[in-house]
Amino acid sequence: MKINLSNKRLGALLAVTGIIMFSAKAIMVKLGYRYEVDALTLLLLRMIFALPFYLFISVREAKRTQHYQLTRKDFFSVIGLGTVGYYLASYFDFYGLQFISASLERLILFIYPTLVIVISSFALNKKPTKIQVYAIMITYLGIFIAFADDLKIENDGFWNGAISIFLSAFTYAVYLVGSGTLIPKLGSIRFTAYAMTVSCFMVILHYSIINSYEVLNQPWEVYALGFLMAIASTVVPSFLISEAIKRLGASNFAIYGSLGPISTILLAIIFLGERIDNYQIIGTIVVIFGVSIINLKKA
Repeated sequence: MKINLSNKRLGALLAVTGIIMFSAKAIMVKLGYRYEVDALTLLLLRMIFALPFYLFISVREAKRTQHYQLTRKDFFSVIGLGTVGYYLASYFDFYGLQFISASLERLILFIYPTLVIVISSFALNKKPTKIQVYAIMITYLGIFIAFADDLKIENDGFWNGAISIFLSAFTYAVYLVGSGTLIPKLGSIRFTAYAMTVSCFMVILHYSIINSYEVLNQPWEVYALGFLMAIASTVVPSFLISEAIKRLGASNFAIYGSLGPISTILLAIIFLGERIDNYQIIGTIVVIFGVSIINLKKA
């Protein structure tokens, strides 16, 4: 499909806006922890506020009879992917942010395209090209450089956070690989609404088993942050990015992905007062370069 100039400009604006809004999520989580709220409670508030929007979209999309009808296999696949991709990935992310900075969190999450390649090579027997292998090596070299200063300090909390964020990136990569067969059938908006609805209910179930609802007696600021995360860093950017991909194409959109770590770093400096050292600056540049090679290869 031919994309005219106005579509490209609007698509670029939507892409940049959506990526920045997604990046702000880590900032809000770190601000929430200042009120001594636990990770699961903060995640629950985000999902509860987002659930009505995704339920509405799910019901609306399900009523459109011209759409592809889910089979039993598709139904269980959506449940599995929604559980892995948004429930587990979000929980690992929120938990890890208790121990590491928002800047490092975004940098670790940004390696998910490399994990997609690795998982695809095992699950789908798609062997990576030499360029992709070199890109993966460059990306992890960048991570090592960014952590160079932290490696000098024995900090159990830091490693708990780093491993947890890596698991978040890994589970999200699993979700992306698994969604490859369902998105062409259901469409990106319908699939995302279904998967997010499953994720919301899984978080509610998890909270019901682990925590007492008395813990929800939180300051109004925590509820405000939960609402902002749900709307400004979940629902709205998910549709902005869907529309951006529609106008630009997935390959062209991928080129904008490097804005994620950069915007998070800038927001963390402004709102959290985080400091970024030379190792993190160099590591971030190297990681962005490595992931960009993969994205440009796709394009």
